[in-house]
Amino acid sequence: MPLDLRGVMRNFATGVCVATTYSDRAEGRRHDAVTVNSLTSVSLDPPLVSLALRLDSAFLADLLETKKWAVSILDSRAREVARQLARDRVTRAPVVGALRATPGHETGALVLNSASWLECVLWDSFDVGDHTLVVGEVVAVNEHQHAPALVFLHGQYHALNDQR
Repeated sequence: MPLDLRGVMRNFATGVCVATTYSDRAEGRRHDAVTVNSLTSVSLDPPLVSLALRLDSAFLADLLETKKWAVSILDSRAREVARQLARDRVTRAPVVGALRATPGHETGALVLNSASWLECVLWDSFDVGDHTLVVGEVVAVNEHQHAPALVFLHGQYHALNDQR
């Protein structure tokens, strides 16, 4: 019997974030954003976080080129943004252009008007299975208290209403 890792992990609630990066082209800067639920705090000293991104991801290729990204932690009001940015790059492009976001002061990657955000610079990266784990040094943060947190569980988005 094959292992059903995906089925088991559906029972593990994760926070929902949007990671952003960009690529500089002759025609100008092209921002990209993708929904992720693999954000992990790695170290407080130095301040490090990680993301796991598919090896074949165009987003990953841009991130490895710029060595800069931001992660915006979503609250429950951002379900639709999370859904739209969980698609392929071509489908995401018009959504990225319409995001309520500004370039971060430290990295230039977009930070969304969200519960909290981090700006990161690449510390290291490791290929692990069918993903690349990128580890970033956190160079800027911001925290706001908004609506209840957005979590992903059983293949769906949920509001985490049990807060403080």
